[in-house]
Amino acid sequence: MESKEREKEEFDAQLEELMKPDSPGKGKRIHKKWSRKKKVAAGAVAGVLFLGILAKACSGSGNPQMKVQTTGLEKGSLRETLVLTGPVSGTDSVDVVSKLHSEVKELNVKEGDKVTKGQILAVLDADSARKALEIAQNAYDLAVADYEEQKIQTANGYAKAVQDYQTAKGNYDRNAVLFQSGDISQVDLQTAENAMNDARREMESYRLEHGSPVPNESYLLKIKEAEYNLDTKREELEDTSIAAPIDGTVVRVNTKVGRFADDTGKEGEPMFIIENLENLEMEIKVSEYSIGKVAVGQKAVIRADILNGDTVSGEVTAISPTGEEKSGSGSKERVIPTTIRINDKNTKLIAGITAKAELTLNEVDDAWLVPISSVVDREDGAYIAEVNNGTIRWIPVERGIQSDIQMEIRPREKSVLTEGMKIVMTPDITMTDGMEVLDTSGV
Repeated sequence: MESKEREKEEFDAQLEELMKPDSPGKGKRIHKKWSRKKKVAAGAVAGVLFLGILAKACSGSGNPQMKVQTTGLEKGSLRETLVLTGPVSGTDSVDVVSKLHSEVKELNVKEGDKVTKGQILAVLDADSARKALEIAQNAYDLAVADYEEQKIQTANGYAKAVQDYQTAKGNYDRNAVLFQSGDISQVDLQTAENAMNDARREMESYRLEHGSPVPNESYLLKIKEAEYNLDTKREELEDTSIAAPIDGTVVRVNTKVGRFADDTGKEGEPMFIIENLENLEMEIKVSEYSIGKVAVGQKAVIRADILNGDTVSGEVTAISPTGEEKSGSGSKERVIPTTIRINDKNTKLIAGITAKAELTLNEVDDAWLVPISSVVDREDGAYIAEVNNGTIRWIPVERGIQSDIQMEIRPREKSVLTEGMKIVMTPDITMTDGMEVLDTSGV
């Protein structure tokens, strides 16, 4: 009350000074009637002074209260999710290619056709392959015939070499006896010994298997080479009928009748692409910062424009053991390819489109929930600010899981959380305990 009286006295003094008439000179005061214009100006100034003093009086200490918005603390359920996009594809996908430079004569399927393993997709011109097979067959037959002929010659040659050795050895044995009796000279004996040794070396030059002579190994190598070439040409002839390697659906046909099988018009492009569309999957790229929360077996909800608002269920089936560079980002962040199997059958999903996968990383029930913006970090941890009877009270908490807008909190340091307590939605770190604030939530 005393401060208000002083302020009123100051106001009266200022107003009195303002209302004094003009003074023309020092020591003299001439009372002069005010003009209408001067009266209006004096009244305006007085009004401003009065409003300023009134506002100052109403503010008490002179510091205006900080305005805050609050929300009631509530318990509820919360899910922490991760949403990523990726392409949908079949679980089995095969590129059907041909290395034959042969013209396509028949095309038996079109895109969208379902096929079974072994079904003929296309037929190529087989004339060249058939002629090549005949040549390869003749070369193989000739190699085998040469080997058989060589076997006979080898057997005969070996038999003769054995006989020659036995004859030479018998001659040497006789000469050795004659030499002992002095009937022949040392030169004659040496000649007989040399002949025996030559015959033995000839006999030993033959290669034996299981005691029987066999031709030189080069003849067998010629047969193996001819046989390999024959098998290759036989496969090439078989490959003139292009067969489906798996059961599935033909999703791409990159050839046509009259075009060569090894020329689809674009380098590296296969003749056909077949996918097993009975079982679909999608691949997402999970950031290295989130992959620790993802695990095989985790459930997923799949969304796509083609589903018209419906969803299908999925499950994480594989996580790559290595990361890769995040494409188009220019950052050093790495991503990990992760496969999600789509469990629902007979949906509107098709291969080749992009879908969204929502993974549930964590979920809680009956938990204290607050807006994410209401939790701030102070020197010793996380806090929320409560407004109680117009004053601030900081409450220490621990962060839990969070969604896009909410966060789970848990009390710490024996703090107590109660239903409905008013929590500042965006607290200012400069607030202090006991500070008066103005809650404008209901305004």
